[in-house]
Amino acid sequence: MIDVTAADEASDDARARSNVWRLAAAQALTGANSAVIFATGSIVGATLAPDVSLATVPLSMYVLGLAAGTLPTGAISRAYGRRVAFIIGTFCGTLTGALGAWAILHSSFWLFCGATFLGGLYGAVAQSYRFAAADGASVAFRPKAVSWVMAGGVFAGVLGPQLVQWTMDIWPPYLFAFSFVMQALVALVAMAVLSGVDAPKPAAADLHGGRPLLEIAKQPRFIAAALWGVIAYPMMNLVMTSAPLAMKMCGLSVSDSNFGIQWHIVAMYGPSFFTGSLIARFGAPVIVALGLALEAVAAMIGLSGVTAPHFWATLFVLGIGWNFAFVGASALVLETHRPQERNKVQAFNDFLVFGMMAIGSFSSGQLLAHYGWNAVNWVVFPPVLLGLAVLSFASFAKRRAKLRAVEEIPDPSI
Repeated sequence: MIDVTAADEASDDARARSNVWRLAAAQALTGANSAVIFATGSIVGATLAPDVSLATVPLSMYVLGLAAGTLPTGAISRAYGRRVAFIIGTFCGTLTGALGAWAILHSSFWLFCGATFLGGLYGAVAQSYRFAAADGASVAFRPKAVSWVMAGGVFAGVLGPQLVQWTMDIWPPYLFAFSFVMQALVALVAMAVLSGVDAPKPAAADLHGGRPLLEIAKQPRFIAAALWGVIAYPMMNLVMTSAPLAMKMCGLSVSDSNFGIQWHIVAMYGPSFFTGSLIARFGAPVIVALGLALEAVAAMIGLSGVTAPHFWATLFVLGIGWNFAFVGASALVLETHRPQERNKVQAFNDFLVFGMMAIGSFSSGQLLAHYGWNAVNWVVFPPVLLGLAVLSFASFAKRRAKLRAVEEIPDPSI
């Protein structure tokens, strides 16, 4: 007799694997969008802004775009299918590059902020790639699918900063203007890649099914997963967005900054080749704890010195920590919803993460300008300690529940 369930899972995983390769390629190409913005945003901001304390506002606008784009991405995916959302996202990415170049050529700070906001909308759509990879996949394959798609970001770590390095001086004296032109072209290539993703429009029965969002969000497991994502990503973003400008303030070169961002992005996505396997073996909470601890270690390195190697080591360790914590949190989110609930739950989770990032990001420029690089690193510790405390409590509660269940099993010898 043929095991129909096993056959169906194998078929679904084959489809998921096919999508994974396209989504991983798109992750690499889309990552160039964020890499260009993070490598140049605070430096261009310092050049164009009326006050140096506003230098990181373009990066904050990017994060605001991330937050603003998450819920619409979920709604569009739910109504028309993920592929439509992907195409709209890459169109925003093309506009990002065109408008960013125009803003630099015409010395318009607020227009440049508008460009980075559009880049955030593009990034919000890209955040759903990891969840799209898990659509229809078996429970065993889901963490690997999420992990493999994020591994595409390794190539973004090479492509993005090198794109800046090769093109930043092509239109003197307009530093980075041509970098944004190239970013627009890369977004068009990503659009072509994503057009082949097998992501059909949801069935009519799925559009109105499932539990209310509030009911799902009240689950302790969802609260924990969202909290860990809210801590892992914003803390990483706070340090990453401040680092290029901090390096410039410490007398280091743009090339030093590009090198640091490049290896930071490689560290963010490189572990994804095996993070899914680690989660399958040790469990997501353990990997999240390791990631949060590494983010704290990165902050310690940042506090220990301001040479180029100190900045590079901080960004590299920070990237690895983010990967473990965020992939682990994302895997836990997948366990909190039913198939017909996925778009709204995943979008809501990302809205929480990037909404908190936006709040923190707008304060990063003020924090760096008025209190310095050390203050940026000190801010990392309280949220990370909170996350580790919640992990310890959740682990303790789970062990207690298991013991209670064992005690309630009747003894057959009685």
